Amino acid sequence: MTQFSIRFRRVAVFAGIFILVLFFIEFNSRLEELNRLNEQRNEVRTLATQSVQTQIALQTQVAYAASTEAVEEWARTDGHYLQEGDHPVIPLGQPGSEPVIINTPIPGPTPMQNWEIWWILFFER
Repeated sequence: MTQFSIRFRRVAVFAGIFILVLFFIEFNSRLEELNRLNEQRNEVRTLATQSVQTQIALQTQVAYAASTEAVEEWARTDGHYLQEGDHPVIPLGQPGSEPVIINTPIPGPTPMQNWEIWWILFFER
């Protein structure tokens, strides 16, 4: 009977240790899942914050574009409109002088690197 009790006790101890190992493995996998989900949550929060900031910036731009200051700024700079009291200045050349011709330089060929030359030699012919 003592022989059976010792075997039963050993089996019970090994079974208990095995069950504890399984609990630790399951606990570890749940902790890893928790960490992964926390990282995803932080990424989503970051994206949401960026989206809200973008929305606020766009709303600010829309409000400025609808204001009279933006219309007046556009009319003065891009529209070339004049306001009452403005005196337009039109530059005139001197009589008898030729207009200044500005020659645009022709860009020279850019030197090719060695690998580009070899590529052309092997693959483009």
